[in-house]
Amino acid sequence: MARVSQQHLDARRQQILDGAARCFARNGFHATSMHDVLREVDLSAGAVYRYFAGKEELIGAIATEVLDTIREAFEDAAGQSPPKPPDVLITEVMGRVLSGEFIPGAGNGGQIPRLIVQVWTETLRNESLSTLIRAGYGHVHAAWVKVVEAYQAEGLMRADVPAEHVARTMIGVAQGFVAQQALFGEVPVEVLRNGLRGLMSMGEQKAG
Repeated sequence: MARVSQQHLDARRQQILDGAARCFARNGFHATSMHDVLREVDLSAGAVYRYFAGKEELIGAIATEVLDTIREAFEDAAGQSPPKPPDVLITEVMGRVLSGEFIPGAGNGGQIPRLIVQVWTETLRNESLSTLIRAGYGHVHAAWVKVVEAYQAEGLMRADVPAEHVARTMIGVAQGFVAQQALFGEVPVEVLRNGLRGLMSMGEQKAG
């Protein structure tokens, strides 16, 4: 029997993950059954359970995908000298996350914000998922701290405020925007950019 390549295994795992994410985004975690996932990905139970033992593992894997996307985006930004200003940087990252590039087919109709908020809610009752999210948040927070430290090193941001405090606040802005999208409907990420730009202008002197 021919051996199945790792590339094929990875592609099949991603197929299952993408389909589950679309189901969860449409109907919620608790209203979605594993049968729904099987129907979405058009695979047998044996094929799916080879990769994931059940919904909790799928939810954890999706949460990891989201956090990895955010972390990678800000690690890339930290490597720029200097990083793009916060209004541009946060907007670009949020646009990347909300587009659903990590979950094909789930970026339409505001599904990604609803999916993210569901993950947050699930962490309140699921200890293993909470542990996973806390670890992922730690990596994201570290990436944002590097960005803030780069701003400070370039003289673009005052250095007497702890970088981790600024990073936590920036994360809070991003999380708040996601929550608003989930609760009140989609708005363009440019709204976030313009809002940040307005806040950043408070210390500027009026011309003339």
